[in-house]
Amino acid sequence: MYLPRQLEFPANGQCKHGTEFLLLSSPEGWDLSFLYFTVFPMTHLVTLLGNLLIVTVTTADQNLHTPMYFFLRNMSILDMCFISVTVPNACVNSLTGNRAISVPGCATQIFLVIFCASAEYLFLTIMAMDHYVAICQPFQYLLIMNPQFCVHIILASLLSGLLYAGEHTGNTFRLSFCQSNVVHQFFCDVPSLLRLSCSDTTSNQVLLLVSAVLICGSCFTFIAMSYIRIFSTVLKFPTRKSVKAFSICTPHILVFSMFLSYGTAVYLRSSATSDILQDMVFSAFYTMAPPFLNHLIYSLRNEQVKEAVRRLIFFII
Repeated sequence: MYLPRQLEFPANGQCKHGTEFLLLSSPEGWDLSFLYFTVFPMTHLVTLLGNLLIVTVTTADQNLHTPMYFFLRNMSILDMCFISVTVPNACVNSLTGNRAISVPGCATQIFLVIFCASAEYLFLTIMAMDHYVAICQPFQYLLIMNPQFCVHIILASLLSGLLYAGEHTGNTFRLSFCQSNVVHQFFCDVPSLLRLSCSDTTSNQVLLLVSAVLICGSCFTFIAMSYIRIFSTVLKFPTRKSVKAFSICTPHILVFSMFLSYGTAVYLRSSATSDILQDMVFSAFYTMAPPFLNHLIYSLRNEQVKEAVRRLIFFII
């Protein structure tokens, strides 16, 4: 049976360089094996298949070659990556009992989680802007949301996510870790590692707070202002068009609100008052729920996508 190595603590209180961390599959007193063997794998599978279907349909169907579906296709690709960074590794670790993750592996996982989460925020903001232009400035839609602008704004979002993830990952692994090597989470994340550090983490916590205010606050403000303008415009429409516009916008608001609230709860809560089980639940929601819900919202509720799926199935058969 695999026995993971522990960090060594010399007599002088300074620890030797650790080669691995141990991920926590379940808090003490709780058995979460049901989640790892059923809920997590099924959520991962449904998310992959649903988003892969959206990518396939929006690529193959010429009728869906519009800015809205270009953004949706890119977000579906991101969602598949986002949920695949954490869930498969957690399920395999629970199945095999091997909870160890190397320091480079932990750093890679932190980098990818932060990159995907920050890019997801920006993509959701872009889609709010797309909704705003489509509803409030319909005659200028194709002029504003031209192909060059769409590609550039997606690339800018991805580059911003890379820089943001690199900054937080680098600052985290400059710290010394000699408290323990047990990460109280089912994947490596910044708050869990800050609790293990014997260095002063004040600058890291300030950076998390400032970056959250700048990025998440800016995205939230932009989305809120966009939807205020959208709803004020929609109320002037005939009833049927108003209902359709609300049905498009409301799920987007709910997903973003849930993503923002759970992500903020994980990254900005005080470690002194943090509950391990609650942290794990919040982390599962913000890393799994948006990728799982996005494809359902934009496929089951979208007549164009459903019609494109029917055409694709008819073509294959």
